[in-house]
Amino acid sequence: MIEWVRISTGARAVPQPVATPIVWFAAFAGALLLVAITNLFGEHGHPGTALLALSLLAAALGLCARFTAAPGTAVLCWLLLNGFAIPPLGQVTWAGHRDSAWLACLFAATAFGTGLARVVNARAAYRRIT
Repeated sequence: MIEWVRISTGARAVPQPVATPIVWFAAFAGALLLVAITNLFGEHGHPGTALLALSLLAAALGLCARFTAAPGTAVLCWLLLNGFAIPPLGQVTWAGHRDSAWLACLFAATAFGTGLARVVNARAAYRRIT
C-alpha cells in the first residue's frame, strides 16, 4: 500500500545547514574572540597560533554550513587575523604569498568541515533509509 505524505512534513533524512548570515556572524564573533585571546596570552606578532585557532574555528563552522558560506567565512577570519593578530594593529595589509596562503588555509579548513559534514550526514541518511 502506498501512503501519500507531503514532502515538507516529517523527519528529514539529511539535516538542513545553518543559514549563511548566521555562520558569518559566528565566524566574525568567534574570530574576534580567538584573536583577542591569542593576543592576550602573548602571541601578538606571531600569527601561527592565531591561524591554527582560526582554522579550527573555520572547520567547526563548516560542519554546520553550506559550501556557499565557505569563502565568506575564510575572508572574515582572514580579515581579523590580518588586522589584529599581526602588527600594525587595526590595519589590513596584503603581503602577497603569506596572505594568499592564509586565505587558502582558512578556505580549505572551511571546505573540509563542510565536506566532512556532508559525508557523515549522507552515510547516516543512507543507514536510516536502508
